[in-house]
Amino acid sequence: MKGAAKLFLLACLVELTLGWRQNQDTEFTFLLPAGSTECFYQTTVKNWSIGVEYQVIAGAGLDVGFTLISPSGYRLASDFRRSDGTHTVHPTEDGDYRLCFDNSFSKRSEKMVFFEVIIDSGNDGGHEEWADVATPESMVDYKLEDIRASMDSVHRHLERSRQALVMLRAFETRDRYLLEDNLWRVSFWSCINLLVMLAVAATQIYTLRRLFDDKKRVCT
Repeated sequence: MKGAAKLFLLACLVELTLGWRQNQDTEFTFLLPAGSTECFYQTTVKNWSIGVEYQVIAGAGLDVGFTLISPSGYRLASDFRRSDGTHTVHPTEDGDYRLCFDNSFSKRSEKMVFFEVIIDSGNDGGHEEWADVATPESMVDYKLEDIRASMDSVHRHLERSRQALVMLRAFETRDRYLLEDNLWRVSFWSCINLLVMLAVAATQIYTLRRLFDDKKRVCT
């Protein structure tokens, strides 16, 4: 029974640790029309941190303009005609941060853009839960603080790994669109070259036949 109680307590601690920080990350993919600007808003709390990562997946040039504006109206970051970018603000202000993507310089081509917003409260958020856990004297060996620190470290590393995988998927999608577009271009111009070659061959055959097709006869 003693071993079962220890396992039950450890399972409870793991659940508490994984439930400390709610997933506040936002991922979104959208079409940015030609010659237009789209803005999105993200609400934050004071002294938190906000990170923005974006990637142009498809569209001519694979580039957009990006601007990050604080709730007080200050421009915190600005990119012009870039295919990807990463920006982090710490600490944040209370209010709505504005994320604007600009495609006004492209009058014909729309862009497919993927972006992720990462919100971090900057604290463990679970000290209260851990403080409420009652541990008998016989379980002091578990060292709750050491377990808490280890689980929090594992959670942070897993979150970073997930973010890296999300960006790698965005890069993979962009490369796939680029390859498909290049394949279409190669196929199109190959067909054009083939038609030109056939037309040239037909013209040469017709010209040679006209040169040797002499209907005049010499009478003696």
